[in-house]
Amino acid sequence: MIKVVVDAMGGDYAPLEPIKGAVDAVTKKDNLHIILAGKEDIISSELQKLSYPKDRITIQNASEVIDTDEPPVNAIRRKKDSSIVVGMNLIKKKEADAFVSAGSSGAILVGGQVIVGRIKGVERPPLAPLIPTEKGVSLLIDCGANVDARPSHLVQFAKMGSIYMEHVIGMKHPRVAIVNIGAEEEKGNALVKETFPLLKACKDIHFIGSIEAREIPHGGADVIVSEAFVGNVILKLYEGVGATLISMVKQGMMATLRSKIGALLVKPALKDTLKAFDASQYGGAPLLGLNGLVVKTHGNSRAREICNSILQCQTFKEQQINEKIRESLSLESAGE
Repeated sequence: MIKVVVDAMGGDYAPLEPIKGAVDAVTKKDNLHIILAGKEDIISSELQKLSYPKDRITIQNASEVIDTDEPPVNAIRRKKDSSIVVGMNLIKKKEADAFVSAGSSGAILVGGQVIVGRIKGVERPPLAPLIPTEKGVSLLIDCGANVDARPSHLVQFAKMGSIYMEHVIGMKHPRVAIVNIGAEEEKGNALVKETFPLLKACKDIHFIGSIEAREIPHGGADVIVSEAFVGNVILKLYEGVGATLISMVKQGMMATLRSKIGALLVKPALKDTLKAFDASQYGGAPLLGLNGLVVKTHGNSRAREICNSILQCQTFKEQQINEKIRESLSLESAGE
């Protein structure tokens, strides 16, 4: 039985959507046990409205909530009985396998490092969301955890990202590329120029060189390496452009009688195409390199994304991703 803690108080639509996501997950998989962390009376009230296997969802009371506008370090220190701190302590004490939250990004990043702790040898844990592409999905690593990364950090991101894509997504020899302003090796800022030869010399990844942002939606690489500032800009622009295009297509189809008739004809095919570019079906962004699994989902996550994030945790645990990361780092240390 895989135990996943869900922050029932985190996100724009808490507690209802996280609770519904948890119920959906245990309904789909019979080897999952969900622990809902948060205010017990509120969670119990919502659960009473739903039908679910009672023995596979339990509540861990947490009387406090960390708001998104609170300074992360202070919040983690002061709110010891918050749903984030209580949930992460369950991971630290090995009483659960994973933690999923749509709450404060800063608090989750700080809590992951301070409470759960890094795997020995991991310099910085990156946030790594799956993003939809023309060829399926790619892993964007890092998208928000390490703004001032060093070359050695990016090399570790590439290695951890390759392990994740191979064993969670099932992609053999995933192609690794570093985000750059051109394809030529001599291009880029100081960080990219210094990191490029290190990635090129790395024998346990399939490095294909630089990738420009316009090639990312086409699936130009399977693991896209960047420091957090660039990665976050890519992710947010990706989401914004996608939402805008979908909205404009819908408006265009409803503009005239002829376009409405055409919309009815293309609706099934268009629905499938747009579904492939819906990032919520891939779950949240794991914070790789920690002693336990921590997954950050969007603040506006609905039940579907919470559910998929929980199922993502199950695959992560079954494929022993942390053990594989430890093995990779131990081989690296032995080589040195």
